[in-house]
Amino acid sequence: MSGTMGHCTRVFKETVNLDEQYPELVEQAKLILKKCGGLPLALVTIGGFLASQSKTAFEWRKLNEHISAELEMNPELEIIKAVLMKSYDGLPYYLKACFLYLAIFPEDYEILRRRLVRRWIAEGYSSEVRGKSMEEVLDGYFMELIGRSMILPSQQSIHSRKGIDSCHVHDLIREIAISKSMEENLVFTLEEGCSLNNHGTVRHLAVSSNWEGDQCEFENIVDLSRVRSLTVFGNWRPFYISDKMSLLRVLDLEGNWDLLDHHLEHIWKLVHLRYLSLRGHGDIFHLPNSLGNLRQLLTLDISALCCVACCGPNRLASGLVLQDEAQLNRRDVCTAFCCGILPYYAAGGRNLGGVEVPRGIWKLKALHTLRTVDVSVGKVVLQDIKKLTRLRKLGVTGISKRNSQELCSAIACLSSLESLSLHSAGGTGLSGCLDVLSSPPENLQSLKLIGYLVELPEWIQGLKNLVKLKLLRSRILEHDAAIQVLGNLPNLATLRLLDYSFVGEEVCFSFCGEAFPSLKVLQLNGVGNLKSVGFEEGAAPKLELLQYWGTYNSTTAGLFFGLAYLPSLKEFLLYSSHWENTEFVEDLQGQLAKNGNKPVLKSWGRG
Repeated sequence: MSGTMGHCTRVFKETVNLDEQYPELVEQAKLILKKCGGLPLALVTIGGFLASQSKTAFEWRKLNEHISAELEMNPELEIIKAVLMKSYDGLPYYLKACFLYLAIFPEDYEILRRRLVRRWIAEGYSSEVRGKSMEEVLDGYFMELIGRSMILPSQQSIHSRKGIDSCHVHDLIREIAISKSMEENLVFTLEEGCSLNNHGTVRHLAVSSNWEGDQCEFENIVDLSRVRSLTVFGNWRPFYISDKMSLLRVLDLEGNWDLLDHHLEHIWKLVHLRYLSLRGHGDIFHLPNSLGNLRQLLTLDISALCCVACCGPNRLASGLVLQDEAQLNRRDVCTAFCCGILPYYAAGGRNLGGVEVPRGIWKLKALHTLRTVDVSVGKVVLQDIKKLTRLRKLGVTGISKRNSQELCSAIACLSSLESLSLHSAGGTGLSGCLDVLSSPPENLQSLKLIGYLVELPEWIQGLKNLVKLKLLRSRILEHDAAIQVLGNLPNLATLRLLDYSFVGEEVCFSFCGEAFPSLKVLQLNGVGNLKSVGFEEGAAPKLELLQYWGTYNSTTAGLFFGLAYLPSLKEFLLYSSHWENTEFVEDLQGQLAKNGNKPVLKSWGRG
């Protein structure tokens, strides 16, 4: 990237005849280069235009600040807009609405894929595709926009779909989204310097962090009765929730400040709300009982709140049932995503990461996602969960031998379950708690086991559709037997062995021939006393990424062997502090050099 940017800088300087005698233009040049973003056409055209202008910081700053208007009105730059507009015009109809929706987000904003897809779902942007959920369809739309370079991947991950967690929009392409969305009265942003004239009907209203207007301006600048989504990027002010927003579907308050419990008292009036995000608000401690009135709510994201009390039992039990029963099979998004993280002390010392759900949750027959539930206080909730037969994703914490029988009985009844997370902290953990589960859900694709386990449950070997497995603090003793079982799972693609998942005087992993036929990602982070990781020829033929972090004593030359036998290996991610061990690094580099696929050794984490 730095090499590409250096080349762009040279081309730009040559085009505008910029030399060292214009130091005041350097900063403006950097901003212009950023907007060009490596697009050759934009680079040469804008450079050629500036070459004919006065070399003053004022002229260049004017272009930077009014790039959208210049593209619209300046004949010398209109070719850029014409070419970019062809990219937009070439989008199929179902992608155009998704693309214009991006005009809501500020310049250089990193947009989480999951957040964007769930908002699209709430807006009804998904077309029906037999056999696919709404989330799967819109995930496909997201990847199509990536493939067409209309959005750019900004955060790579080894755990998410296609390795993309988030995206951003190229500055010039964003200008196209803004221009078209304003033309069609789709998006309006309240920001410093915006026109105070009434803009009439808009569907999506965004509030910038630099807008300091008052309630009168807010209620009169657009017709709030027609607004479908409100996104607040700045500090919260109580008048943002208005009785006039009768059609509001999306209320996204993620990451802004000053929101308090009592500000949510009237949220029940937004009866058409489908998406509500309060993610990241540390000052929210209670959700109003009236939240149950939001009967069309599809996504309730309150991750990382200090929430210690959820909706009242009766209101929740009757309130979060989705009205449109015919569409429920296509809705595998969160409908009761309660309390992603609970501060340990605020929760009175109970299990971190779970929330106690009220009695009567079994009435939510349509529920597809429920996480994370604290079952440590009683068995009744497990009896309720047992009746939620449409569940696809379930997270449970507070597991012990006292409730293990009811837990296993509940899981066995959830035949549609695709993702399961089981967490027990302290004491004996999960040891002996999962053995009585005789018939796990056949469609289970993702499994997380967090807590003391000692040995793998026998039923794991029957999970033929399992794609992802995470073991954390499992303290498994029978290393060879466990690896052999996991190696026989035909569809296992991601294996994460973390923080003392295996223990013993010496932990040795041997990946034998024909084992792990579908494995693509292997994480070995903090495995206790790891002494060797060996790959025989034929093992893990599809492994693309290997990530390692270990203790200082374990990280020695010879720890890994057989890396040359991995025909699909692309990257070996080594924790940054291990690079100080030159002997270990040289050993890895030597093995990777012998691999015909030429995998690269990269650093990750903090030094």
